[in-house]
Amino acid sequence: MKQTFGHALRELRRAKGISQRSLAGKVGVDFSYISKIENDRLPPPAADTIVKICNALEAPPDTLLALSGKIPSELRDTIGSSPAAMQFIRSAQSMGLTEGEWARLTRQLKRLRD
Repeated sequence: MKQTFGHALRELRRAKGISQRSLAGKVGVDFSYISKIENDRLPPPAADTIVKICNALEAPPDTLLALSGKIPSELRDTIGSSPAAMQFIRSAQSMGLTEGEWARLTRQLKRLRD
């Protein structure tokens, strides 16, 4: 069975030893909202809220963002405002890159800027 966003959030929150109320307070939402998300009674929140949740949990947002199918607004804005960036992503997608190839590509991009 595929892990849901809510279950992944619950596992992460519990692993960090943080209550729903505490997390909600740090993010600026009601604790019942966190509860409903964790119990899959609400869809995942907006990407920016997911990032806030992960910041409060001191965890990288990548996994939760992937489970939600969303990307942070700054990435969306960067990609959306650049036809070249959009073409780059489309080209990479069509190649079906492996995780290792993505990692190598990232290292090569960093070297390009050095």
